[in-house]
Amino acid sequence: MVCNSKKNNYFSELIFTNELRILMNSQITIKDIAKALGISASTVSRALKNHPDISRDTKDAVNSLAQKLHYKPNAVALMLKNSKTNTIGVIIPEIVHYFFSSVISGIEEVAYNSGYNVMICQSNEKYEREIINTQALLSNRVEGALISISKETKEFDHLLMLEESGIPIVFFDRVPGGFDSDSVIIDDKKAGYNAVCHLIESGCKRIAHLAAPDTLEIGKYRHEGYKQALKDNNMPYIEDYVIVADSFELAAIATRKLIQLPVPPDGIFTVNDLTAVGAMKTLQKMGVAIPDKVAIMGFSAGSFSDITTPTLSSVDQHGYEMGVKAATVLLKRIESERTGKGETFFIDTNLVIRESTKRI
Repeated sequence: MVCNSKKNNYFSELIFTNELRILMNSQITIKDIAKALGISASTVSRALKNHPDISRDTKDAVNSLAQKLHYKPNAVALMLKNSKTNTIGVIIPEIVHYFFSSVISGIEEVAYNSGYNVMICQSNEKYEREIINTQALLSNRVEGALISISKETKEFDHLLMLEESGIPIVFFDRVPGGFDSDSVIIDDKKAGYNAVCHLIESGCKRIAHLAAPDTLEIGKYRHEGYKQALKDNNMPYIEDYVIVADSFELAAIATRKLIQLPVPPDGIFTVNDLTAVGAMKTLQKMGVAIPDKVAIMGFSAGSFSDITTPTLSSVDQHGYEMGVKAATVLLKRIESERTGKGETFFIDTNLVIRESTKRI
């Protein structure tokens, strides 16, 4: 059964809410049906489309409730579904990051070779801007979307709106939960683990971590990799050594705080290269030698990692390859070469070892 007793109260409330919405000339949404039945909005969408991956019981439950609530597909969504523009949309947090610009290069290579145009939007790490980006993609009738969410994004109604409109989505790098869509990512836990193990192998005994917010999956898993590497090498996890600092400015503040601890770290694993550079510049201003006193390990192997002084060791995420894979998966969805539930595709990473961790 799709429904259970815990949903009865919400179901009753939904019927009442629907009556109010009719009076207010509003409309029941796929998300309302999903909540009432205790399933995902993606499942409701597929059930309404008679998708073969959805069970008959679920389809019956969804269609029965949709009929009772007088659910009607959004007229704009239907128009979008039945039009063709040969354009795909891309939403990224910030184009200034080498990683995301590399992803875009890979996306464009595949798209243009396949006769598609690319519409690029950036959220500037803002949830509200991401909503505006989504509305822009809808207005421009894109046929598919490639999305990496902002670090502020915790609600996903705007992304569900794309899905409800029949627009296939492929998430990359930063992936939200609760979607059946395809995703293209790296194994962030494994990459973080390998980076910290390299610091240990280079002689570091006390390793700090400048982290991303745990609301981002990438931040959570890189942090987990850091902890696992310490555990496997019989090194303690010290709370004071872990500070959320995922920008150049925050890294400067965090690094100064770390060095002023009674027992400062002798190695720092950062969540991205901009953070690593912020840490390096601060250490240099404080007269702390890199890597002799403190070794630094970045993440993403950006274009400037080999022109810093000293050059920066980092994890190469292979952004171009991620863009190629994400665009390829999306176009196959658009052209119906791939059907069924979404899959997760992993891009391999490797360590690029430079001067910031090489101790003589």
